[in-house]
Parts: sequence; C-alpha cells; structure tokens
Amino acid sequence: MPLLSIAIWLPIVAGVLLLAFGRDDRAEAVRWAALIAAVASFAVTIPLVTGFNVGTAAMQFAEKHAWIARFNVWYTLGVDGLSVWFVLLTAFITVIVVISAWQVIEERVHQYMGAFLILSGLLVGVFCAMDGLLFYVFFEATLIPMYLIIGVWGGPRRVYAAFKFFLYTLAGSLLMLVALIYLYYKSGGSFDILVWHRLPLTMQAQVLIFFAFFFAFAVKVPMWPVHTWLPDAHVEAPTGGSVVLAAIMLKLGAYGFLRFSLPITPDASHKWAWFIVALSLIAVVYIGLVALVQHDMKKLVAYSSIAHMGFVTLGFFIFDAQGRGNELAVSGAIVQMVSHGFVSGAMFLCIGVLYDRVHSREISAYGGVANTMPKFASFALLFAMANCGLPGTAGFVGEWMVILGTVKVNFWIAAAAATTLIWGAGYTLWMVKRVYFGAVANEHVRDLVDLDRREFAMLAALAIAVLAMGLYPKPFTDVMHTSVVELLRHTSIPKLAH
Repeated sequence: MPLLSIAIWLPIVAGVLLLAFGRDDRAEAVRWAALIAAVASFAVTIPLVTGFNVGTAAMQFAEKHAWIARFNVWYTLGVDGLSVWFVLLTAFITVIVVISAWQVIEERVHQYMGAFLILSGLLVGVFCAMDGLLFYVFFEATLIPMYLIIGVWGGPRRVYAAFKFFLYTLAGSLLMLVALIYLYYKSGGSFDILVWHRLPLTMQAQVLIFFAFFFAFAVKVPMWPVHTWLPDAHVEAPTGGSVVLAAIMLKLGAYGFLRFSLPITPDASHKWAWFIVALSLIAVVYIGLVALVQHDMKKLVAYSSIAHMGFVTLGFFIFDAQGRGNELAVSGAIVQMVSHGFVSGAMFLCIGVLYDRVHSREISAYGGVANTMPKFASFALLFAMANCGLPGTAGFVGEWMVILGTVKVNFWIAAAAATTLIWGAGYTLWMVKRVYFGAVANEHVRDLVDLDRREFAMLAALAIAVLAMGLYPKPFTDVMHTSVVELLRHTSIPKLAH
C-alpha cells in the first residue's frame, strides 16, 4: 500500500473538495468532513512508525514513479529515521488544528478547513520527497495556503504580515533552486537526492551550494538575523495558523540542513560550522533576552520558538577537532524539533483559548485566571513548564541532549547554550505569574468560563504527548538512531573532488 502517497494526497484531495463544494450554510457538515479527513490522514501515518525497521538507515515505504521522464524527474518518496516522526507530527497537529477551529471560525469555514488540509498534505510531501525538484515543489507550495491563512483570517495587520512571511521565505528559496539545478547537471542529469549525497564536489562548489541552502533554510528556521518575519506572522495569524507555523513549518528549514546541507556539502559544513554555531548561540541568548521584554503573549512565545530552534542548528553543526559530528547532539536536536512541535503548538493553543474569550493577547489584560479557569490553568502551567525545559516534560529531553553533546566538544559553547534554561524560566514564569496567578484582575477575567469538552480534549492530547516524550523518549531516539549514525559516518568522510 502506498502509505506515503496516501498521507500526502488524502488531505490535499479532501481540502480541494471542501473548497469546491463547501458552503457557509453547511458549516457543521464541513467541520465534520474536515475532522474525518484529518483523522484518516493521521491514521495512515501510524503504520509508518509501528512498521518502521529501526535496524537500517535505508529509505523505507519507498515509492518511485515517472513524473517528467524527459528530464529524469521522478515522483520519489521515502522516509528514514530523520523524517518519519515529522510525518506523524504533521498529521497529528492537523487534527488538533481542525478541532481548535470548531467554534472559533464562523465565516468561510470550508475555505479555512480546506487550506489547512491542503497545507498538511504539502508539509508531509516535504518530509517524504526524495527527488530534488519534487522537494522544491512541495517546499514552495506550502507558502500558498499559509499566506492565505494569515492574510484572510489574521489580525488587523494581516496583509503586512502575510506579505512579509511570503517575501522572506520565497527570496531565500530562489538560491536553493539555483543550487538544485547545479547539482542536477553535476550529477549527469539526476534529481535523486541520494545520488547527490555521493557526489564529489570541490570546496569552492561546496561552499557556494552550502550558502545557497543556508539562505533558504535559515529563513525557515528562522535563524538570527533573518527571523523578523516570524513574530509578525505569529501575532497576526489565527490560532491554527500559529500552531502549524510553530509546530511544523519552522521544522522545514532544520530538516533541510539534515537532508541537504550536511550530506551534500560535508566539507563546507565543517568549514563554516563556527558561523552556524555563532548564529545559534545568538538566537539562544539574545533572542531569549528579547522574549523577556515582550508584553504580547504571542510575541513572547514566538521569540521563545526562535531561541529553542537555536538548539536545533547548534546540535547539527557542533563538530569535534577531527570534524566528526556528535551523535548525542544531533539526536537531541531532532528530539528538540519534535518536542517543540508539541510544546509550542500547545502554548499557542492556550493563548488562543484566552483570546477567544477576552479578545486580547496583552499580558496586562489578565491576572488570576487560575481562579476562574482551574482546568485550563493546569494545562497551561504544564505546557509553560515544558517550555522552560522542566525534567519529565518533552521540552527537557532534546535541549539536555544537545547540551551534553556540546559539552564533549566545547564546554564554553555548552555553557552559553545552557543559559536558555535561565532565560526560558524567566520569560515563561513571568508570563505565568502575571496571567494565571494572583487576585482576579478585572471583570473580563471574573467572567471567564473554563474549558469545554472540545478544548479539554485537544489540550489533553497534547499534554499526553508532552509527558510521554518527557518521561520515556526511548521510542523516539530508537527510530532515529541508525539514520543519525549513518549521517554522521557519511559527513565525516571527505568528499572533495580532485
């Protein structure tokens, strides 16, 4: 059974059907149809993990069909330990997003649900594509539904935020297209990514390709200083848009470093690793300090996401004196990508729950929420502690692995990175204290109603994921172990053309 194709095209087809036949006077039917499609798509991804062979680094559940035969372009799909968890995460988050919009979105419901389902399929396609051109098509196509989600259902400055998001990410990707075309001709007319992994390149060529990929992927992560589009996009996006943006779309850039930069240009990656590490530390330390002074809850969590993603790029590019990557750091970075998907998505959902009731994201508009919404406050506090990196939660595991791996290479870099535990606790606990604890601040807070069954179900699902990953991360690390070892073996072998 072509599980990967089904995981990609089932939500896309469902989304197109909703766009074509959905109507606002059938909003309830549209919501149920979207939920059924999202749950079915998630169910298809479960066998990818349960049937995954952890003993091989080869591509699994592979599919290959002719696409543009004249130019040797193939519809090639496959997953390994580096990508399979992101397919599952994307489908899971899509279910949560559909549930979160059930009562919130009242106009153009079919267009909203259709856009998210199409976006879900395209995101899965990015993580499954093993043909360079196919990857680029999926990678760029994800911009369209997210642009519409921000621009149509966003806040007062939604058009500005949507354009900024689109232009930043598109501009970076154009250089990647040049690199893909160069690799196509250099490999004798092949877009096969695995063929590119074995391609000997001169140092000059590697450096140019490395930076072409860097500009495309750094904007997506986003790394400092090309991060400025993210806070605006988050603030103006509807809750579902912020959830998908933080939980999935930020992972596309980090995944690109894993699939393209490191294996295709290993020597250039070693040479310029100090540059990536420096930018990662700036994201961890400086952006963490920027988060401390935010008054908008969404902006605070948006800057928090940039700081946490700094750990990901740090883990990927921390090499020892012999040019070997660190397995603990790379595995920790991938774990951090998955855990950040759960934690950041949950944080934005909690902000959305409050915004739906009070219509304000300002921290000063709240106070004493725990007195009127005790169930909600319990979930919010759990996710806030995970955002701080509390042991026993998903937010701790990846960061701790990256720090331990970095200590083996350079103590001072690890010490600088570890300051995120201080800044993270600072800005998160400051927000928690001001919003949830103390006396009831105003009439709006006094009139708040606690979670309904729909909201309780979506937050409970994320809470289970956050605790399960924090208390027992072994299933996650077992799946990625062999692929990480093979990636590090591959990148430690010089590939310079003579």
